[in-house]
Amino acid sequence: MKLYHGSLEIVERPVIRVPNRTLDYGNGFYTTTSESQATAWVLRKTNRLSSIGYVNIYELRDKLLSDLHILSFDKPSEEWLDFVMNNRTNADFTHNYDIVRGPVANDRVYAAFALFESGFINKVELIKELRTYKLVDQYLFHTEKSLKVLTFVDAKTIQL
Repeated sequence: MKLYHGSLEIVERPVIRVPNRTLDYGNGFYTTTSESQATAWVLRKTNRLSSIGYVNIYELRDKLLSDLHILSFDKPSEEWLDFVMNNRTNADFTHNYDIVRGPVANDRVYAAFALFESGFINKVELIKELRTYKLVDQYLFHTEKSLKVLTFVDAKTIQL
């Protein structure tokens, strides 16, 4: 399976990053199966920081996954919502998964989250709403061990 990572640099050797803000699934290296999602991320960053970026392409070596602790969400669910909210709102929240896979909580999703947090909708209504959205996926590689299942293939240049 191919995975994509949008960046302002070519990333032949992925590393676990601790971001300066909280993210959906915690610290690590984020990828997606959607090349267009990775390209969109690059285009958002190139507008502000650079005129050039890259969509890094990796091959996921499935044979090595059996030794990893993986959390997978196929669609928005109560468990997914709780996991994302814990990562996004609790700076001390940690987990012990090597890989977490599931839907991206993008800006549109966070608008719906805001309605939930404000008490305008409940958890069941929020999940029902989110299931109507076409959400792309993301794969978080959370540990050094998990990065070993990725093989760099190429980097596609994205330029404004």
